[in-house]
Amino acid sequence: MSADATIVAAAWQVLAHLGVTLTDLRSHTDGPAALPTVAEYLPRVIAAAGPGAQRTYGTYWQRMAAAWGDRPLDAVAASDVEAMKQQMTTTARSRRNSRNGRHAGEHVIAAARAFYSRAVADGLIDASASPAHRVAKPRRVPSTRRALIPKELEEINAVGRTSGNDVILDALLLRLHTETACRRGGALALRLVDLDRTNGLVRLTEKNGVVRWQPITLDLAEHLYEHAQARGAVRPTDRLLRYRNGQPISSRRYDHLWKRIGERLPWVATQGISTHWLRHTTLTWVERNFGYGIARAYAGHTDSPGSSTTTYIKADLHDVADALSAMTGQPHPFASTSETPNGPATDTLP
Repeated sequence: MSADATIVAAAWQVLAHLGVTLTDLRSHTDGPAALPTVAEYLPRVIAAAGPGAQRTYGTYWQRMAAAWGDRPLDAVAASDVEAMKQQMTTTARSRRNSRNGRHAGEHVIAAARAFYSRAVADGLIDASASPAHRVAKPRRVPSTRRALIPKELEEINAVGRTSGNDVILDALLLRLHTETACRRGGALALRLVDLDRTNGLVRLTEKNGVVRWQPITLDLAEHLYEHAQARGAVRPTDRLLRYRNGQPISSRRYDHLWKRIGERLPWVATQGISTHWLRHTTLTWVERNFGYGIARAYAGHTDSPGSSTTTYIKADLHDVADALSAMTGQPHPFASTSETPNGPATDTLP
């Protein structure tokens, strides 16, 4: 059946208006632009990721590139992501905080989602085309961490300040984390400029770049300053915590510290106790003695738990200083009360 002459004439008029000839139509065979492969796109994902994402997901991104590197982004199926999750869960190394590979499985899916979220943001694929977002993340199981009892904390502090090749550094680390309940990343990021000796404060930069001033005892502030000065910290941006050779410490110091403590206190190794347990210990004590609002501020939590009540119970720096003063038995410039000390053991400095 031939086309209507009127329609054909109209089509020719449109082509003429666009400046397109029949030869152009026949010779133009290009389809939609080809999507990059997983291996080709990965460098862009890494460049756009922050240090934390690179550290957490980097290994899994490289595994994705090794397994699917030559495939276009839209050629990876949800079953491929699921298969890699199962493989990583099965082969995950046993660690002190291991959950039978559960964390590795979670990280595979999180890494794949971060990868494909970038592709969606770049307009390469639709959100509905992401295979990673069609795979369910494993349900989180309750944490085994708990608050340490005073006897346990005393034993840990005793081993930390009497063994190893740098008892001054290790004692400072244990004291800092017990007083502030900060995470490892917050301590590692501390610089000379982040220490306010006069007011007993340290400026912590922790998860998601959240910055806060946290009260510490004047005693700890002075010891931190002396430690930094003795080990070569001069410029304001120099790192505070340092090895004896003057180099800033890394997370490996924590690994060595807890390995050594676990060798001398078998229950530490058996339960997988780590620096984060000190955070649990301090925050539990603060919550029990000063309430949820102050414990939340002490922890540096800024995300909303979904209750409007937190708007009215928000604690300030003075409240946190009150809790610190009560816990350590030492006065603080920002504390408004003098409480009877009954908190976690903090007398750990040599």
